[in-house]
Amino acid sequence: MKRLFRSRQAHSPPPDVEDDVALLAAAAEGRVEALRTLHTRHAPWLRMRLSRRCPDDDIVDEAIQDTFLAIWNSAGRYAPSRGEPAAWMWTIAVRRLVSLLRGRGNRWIGSGVPLEDVQVPEGSVEDVVMLKLGHGDLATALQRLSPELRAALQATVLDGLTVREAAILLGIPQGTVKTRVMRAKARLREHLA
Repeated sequence: MKRLFRSRQAHSPPPDVEDDVALLAAAAEGRVEALRTLHTRHAPWLRMRLSRRCPDDDIVDEAIQDTFLAIWNSAGRYAPSRGEPAAWMWTIAVRRLVSLLRGRGNRWIGSGVPLEDVQVPEGSVEDVVMLKLGHGDLATALQRLSPELRAALQATVLDGLTVREAAILLGIPQGTVKTRVMRAKARLREHLA
């Protein structure tokens, strides 16, 4: 159990929000060491979470690079009232990944690779569950959802964003996020029944 707990800790965003706010302020002033510290602190968990959405390591690495370039260029626009720094960075990272994937075809998780052909990593239970989520009946049901419903469900349920954060990420009102998640869950129940 201790090994499992340590593994999850390694993939979670750090809890020191105030320090991240100070680092973003320093990056806004042009201090490269602040960006370097943010990268060291956040790139590993961003990479892990983006890898759940895209199996191509090169695209994920490019998205991470684009993310930190965007953070460097827009650190002065971060406002603590809009959410935690980690959520803000995650929003940027997801948008960068989506932009990269648009021109390269659909490589989202659940792309139809048989589960037998997938190597299960020695990681946390969360990693194993997320990997298996991309295969089998649930993956098929998720693929049957419209892109709008799937995106709302993925942002709130799989990625753990709040409704407010998902609304900002998806560029839609909070009520629309709630409605889409409710509809997505109902459709999943129908497909899995």
